[in-house]
Amino acid sequence: MNQKNPRRALFLFRLDLRLQDNPALNYIAENYDEVLCAFVHAPSEEGKWVAGAASQSFLHFSLQQIDQTLQSRGGNLYSVEVDSTLEHIQDLVTRHDIQGLFWNRRYEPKLIERDRQIKEHFLEKGLEVKSFNASLLWEPWEIKNQQGNPFQVFTPFWKKATSLGEPNSPQKLSKNIRFMKVKSDSLDSLQLLSRLGWDRGFYEHFHCGEEAAKKALDVFAPKGARYQSQRDLPSVEGTSRLSPHLHFGSMSVREVWHRLRKTQESTRSNKERAEIDVYLKELGWREFAHHLLFHFPMTPDRALREKFAQFPWVKNASQLRKWQKGLTGYPIVDAGMRELWATGWMHNRVRMVVASFLVKHLRISWLEGAKWFWDTLIDADLASNTMGWQWAGGCGADAAPYFRIFNPYLQGAKFDPEGDYVKRWIPELSALSKKWIHAPHEAPEEELKKAGIVLGKTYPFPMVDHKEAREAALLAFKQLGG
Repeated sequence: MNQKNPRRALFLFRLDLRLQDNPALNYIAENYDEVLCAFVHAPSEEGKWVAGAASQSFLHFSLQQIDQTLQSRGGNLYSVEVDSTLEHIQDLVTRHDIQGLFWNRRYEPKLIERDRQIKEHFLEKGLEVKSFNASLLWEPWEIKNQQGNPFQVFTPFWKKATSLGEPNSPQKLSKNIRFMKVKSDSLDSLQLLSRLGWDRGFYEHFHCGEEAAKKALDVFAPKGARYQSQRDLPSVEGTSRLSPHLHFGSMSVREVWHRLRKTQESTRSNKERAEIDVYLKELGWREFAHHLLFHFPMTPDRALREKFAQFPWVKNASQLRKWQKGLTGYPIVDAGMRELWATGWMHNRVRMVVASFLVKHLRISWLEGAKWFWDTLIDADLASNTMGWQWAGGCGADAAPYFRIFNPYLQGAKFDPEGDYVKRWIPELSALSKKWIHAPHEAPEEELKKAGIVLGKTYPFPMVDHKEAREAALLAFKQLGG
């Protein structure tokens, strides 16, 4: 190290809140003497898709964990909220004699343009400026069809992606890296936490930070061999529950991929290997979502399938509120919406059911659902949220056809056969037998009375009739020319 004139780098933390397998930090460790780690929060630069309340709360505690980790290594996290990232970086560069500026990429359209301007500005100033891929297995522009165009169907996308070979292995951070300690605003000054305290219930279900992510992966990795068998059962912890860590980058997707590959290699069972492949393909859907967002940047606000701009969506604030609060009278839907409100997360199978209900039973726009999930999910990710809602609405890439309408009663009976999931999140139905748990309005009066249920008072009647709602949705789609 050059003690008199150390080469100093500025590293901008984004959605990469970890030290291990962090490409930008690895580069700095090899080429610079010291690094100032900063989180420059500029919500005004994110356009209309500023992080929602739930994910901001998770972000606060994730940043807290990073700061503690850096302090244990002799540094700290410099955090500040600003109107202009570029102007504030210029101030940091001048104050701390910075020679290199580095970050890991984000893929939201507004931030791509923002980062391009920052890179051009500081390259002209003579700094070394580089960005890296810390979030994806492959870059969105690396995967093209035979015509050199982006994919809009998952299966050929995934075939092409996997033909490129195994993703890079995760890399450990050099122990020689030296973190700078500088004066900083407090994390509280960013005002990321909910003033309502609504997020307090989240953290008994999810813990933040790199160590918590490692523990979560340790729990899931052995279960990967049963993933396909259990992933659709919301009463069982059969999914990875890694989505918040992957979104905030407290865990590298490469780490997850290669850990599951090791689990796969350690088993002789073809069935278990196939089940793990199903999970790896789920990571592929995450890649596909970012591929779509990068190549079709208008999709957070507009359907990819243009004819859906003319779809006769219903505007009904009262019905939307009932859906948001879990008061639709359809237990599997209501359980999911209440799980979301209480934990900031929802089981993936149930996400599909509640989304289908909103856009097809109520014919309320997928955009309304996307906005609610954006505000209430701790793992709210613009790419995945957009793709998921357009999939449910039949208006995106590789989407479920609009005429494929989930029957909430059958979905509940199939994937929550004992009613355990419903009973957990709708305690007012907990005394009802599994025969009636997914359709309490069909239960005999004596069964309801025995369970202490008064429909319309302790639990609502179905807000719409399934058969009538299905027919109305099909008619609307037919009129669209579907």
